Amino acid sequence: MAEFRMPSLGADMDAGTVSQWLVRPGDHVSKGDIVAVVETDKSTVEVECFDTGTVGELLIEPGQRVPVGTVLATISTEQPAATPAGRPVERPTGAGREPPPAAPAPPAETEPPHVESPLVRRLAHRHNVSLSSIRGTGPSGVITREDVERAAAGPTRIKASPLARRLAAELGTDLATVRGTGIGGAVRAEDVRRTAERPAEAVPAEITPAAPPEPAPVVAVPPSKPVDAEERQADMRQAIARAMARSKREIPHYYLGNTIDLTYALEWMHEHNRRLPVRERLIPSALLLKAAAVALREFPRLNGFWAAGGFVPGDGVHLGVAISLRGGGLMAPAIRDADQLSLTELMAALRDLVSRTRSGRLRGSELTNATITVTNLGDQGVEFVHGVIYPPQVALVGFGTTVERPCAVDGLIGVRPMVTATLAADHRATDGYTGGRYLQAVARLLQRPEEL
Repeated sequence: MAEFRMPSLGADMDAGTVSQWLVRPGDHVSKGDIVAVVETDKSTVEVECFDTGTVGELLIEPGQRVPVGTVLATISTEQPAATPAGRPVERPTGAGREPPPAAPAPPAETEPPHVESPLVRRLAHRHNVSLSSIRGTGPSGVITREDVERAAAGPTRIKASPLARRLAAELGTDLATVRGTGIGGAVRAEDVRRTAERPAEAVPAEITPAAPPEPAPVVAVPPSKPVDAEERQADMRQAIARAMARSKREIPHYYLGNTIDLTYALEWMHEHNRRLPVRERLIPSALLLKAAAVALREFPRLNGFWAAGGFVPGDGVHLGVAISLRGGGLMAPAIRDADQLSLTELMAALRDLVSRTRSGRLRGSELTNATITVTNLGDQGVEFVHGVIYPPQVALVGFGTTVERPCAVDGLIGVRPMVTATLAADHRATDGYTGGRYLQAVARLLQRPEEL
């Protein structure tokens, strides 16, 4: 019997709240399946299962806040004994005993993906689709992944502007309860704000039959209350402060900086983008991230962790990308194996990560496996970033805004786009010589963008 515990989703997390279970006792789960939604001081995160088996007992009710390491559920990982025990029975007679094994096989195959399998429920939750409104096309009417995706993309999808969707996610407002005043009844941001601020009068009209038994779910939407939003913001600042104070207390930082000419990189990017649809075009951040990732291959001691009194190398280059949250604060989920991705793949991964971070749909593993963090404050006009290392990592790379600066090229004065790259590193793992060579490698790669 395995125990599913409240995971640590970062150095600044000491407790979390189970806001929703996506499985029920008896469900079959595989390693990597998302089984619960956990709310931390920073965001809402989808948490994966680390074992394969059958869900036993759910020990924590939704809404409970528990310390990291608390057992949330049990998972039976025992292999069914039916197969080995059944073989000796088949041995005495050949043909006569074959039909019985064939009969149990179909149920075993049909039960795990039942109408409300973990995968199907997770997709329905993510796309805000009601399973009761979907007709399954699988065997015996089973709802499949394709059914959910089709329903999410179908005409029943609520029409709302991107800003309205983001605002609804931040305020915890169900778009289905918002009356749209835009073209064709589309929901606008103003409609979401009006619904969030309105006293809960219209809600009973929609859920009158279910009103008596459902006080708990109403409490489970604290973000819709201004006071709770302020409290959550305060919790987030405290969590960040704890992690940064620990970093400054435990890690002997050293800082280096380098100014990089982006002329060739930007010219190459503009030429490359001419051949791509607008939605697939690169932005300078993709080039900076890729250069930072590829350069780490030459300097592996900047890519890993300081644990148990020594350096532990990362199992790949997993870039933690610092992303600001709309309500304030930031998170740094990881892009796995960033050095192995093409620029197009990296750009797609970055867009997806930013979208899911700001809508509270991150997975737990994305917050725990970053081997180094990259922060880019260029969009804020910041030129220099002197970052604080996120423990137990041993380095942080920062990029500022791109600025037109006068410089001498081949004996002539000209104006070129320049960016300042900085490195904060742990002196226990590396020294300034290694850090300086790393920044030189990043600059060298950005002079040859076609090789990224």
